[in-house]
Order: sequence, then structure tokens, then C-alpha cells
Amino acid sequence: MRQVERRSLVDVVVDELKREIAEGTWSVGDRLPSEAELTSILGVSRASVREGVRSLVQLGLLETRQGDGTYLIATDPTQVALRRALQVADVRDVIEVRRALDIIAARGAATRHTESDLALLAEQLRLRKAAVAARDAEAFADADVAFHLGVAAASGNCLLSDIYASFDATLRESIIDASVLAEGKDPDPEEEHEHLYRAIASGDPQTAQAAALGVLEQQARLVAKRS
Repeated sequence: MRQVERRSLVDVVVDELKREIAEGTWSVGDRLPSEAELTSILGVSRASVREGVRSLVQLGLLETRQGDGTYLIATDPTQVALRRALQVADVRDVIEVRRALDIIAARGAATRHTESDLALLAEQLRLRKAAVAARDAEAFADADVAFHLGVAAASGNCLLSDIYASFDATLRESIIDASVLAEGKDPDPEEEHEHLYRAIASGDPQTAQAAALGVLEQQARLVAKRS
């Protein structure tokens, strides 16, 4: 026989909150019940609730806002850990890893995309062009990141989409070139994004792969310029 595991009430609180998060009780951006409410719901002391919440804050799942409450900011601790690693990684290293991921995403998108996937990608390209015309670096980054996340989603590979979502902040860093946008120019003058979109739409995985690598080569050149 094995010894019965002894668990602290804090561990119980952490596990219960994780379970509620995994089951979708709260969505990212939702405010959790107050400390007093959680104490009543879970049947433990306020100190146990406080420590349990603090543990999930340290994991990166929750965020405590002074005078406002506790909010859910992520649902997957593994994704949080990956995002934190990416935040301190060299942009060149990120681009190198993305080469492998982008090949999978582009080829998968070319063979498994839906019409709604294509509509989303086309809309992000439109927003991207509008941001260039407006010389708006933030809007440009938003549209560019959304385009790449859309390609990953169109691949039909849920795991790839989740991994790619962790790259969002680093993606922004690798694509923004405010000096180029300030001149009203597209940092992607070879229109590789358009090539990628057309290759996906035509169902050509080989051409889509080449276009995806072309996008990365252009971004690598931009990063090298800023170094």
C-alpha cells in the first residue's frame, strides 16, 4: 500500500482554479470572483485562496489589478512559459525556428484551408496595406501578426496554431520597422505576403512554402539592418 498523499489547502485551491480554467468557466480577460467569494465557494480560508491565486499569478495565468480584482490572462501554463522564453530570445533565433514552423503552416494551409480562412487572410492583407498608407506601425504589426496566425490556423493543425500564438510579441518585434513605415513604404517590397496568399488560395503547397520562406528572408534582412 502507498501512503496517502497529504496536500495543502493551497494546492487544492490551485488545482481547483486550474480545473475551472481548463473547463472554460472563465475566458481570457474575465474577472474572477472576489477573494471573499472564492473563500465561500471553495470552503477554505482566505489565506489559502490568496496564496493559491498568487501561485497562478506567478505562473502567468492570472493578473491581480490593484483595486480592480483578479483577471484571467492566459489558460495554458506551457504557452505562458514558451512566450516568456521567446521574450528574451534573440530575434534571429526566433526567425530560424519559424522557418520550420512556417513551412508546416504554409503547406498545410495550401491543402486544408477553407473559404473563411482565405477571407480572413485577404482582410489582414487589406488592413496591412492601409496601415502602410497611413504610416501606422502599430496597425501594421497587428495586421501582419494576424495574417501569420491566420496561416497557421488555416493549416488545420491545432497544436501548430497554439505554438504560433506564443510568438505574437516576438513576431511584432521582428516585423516592425518604424523608419520604413514613416516614409510610407512597405517593409515587404517584394510582396511576399501576397505571393503566399495566392499560393495558399491556389492550393499549391510547394509555392506556398517558397513564399513563406521568402517572407522570413525579408524579415531577416530588416532585422540585420537594425543590428
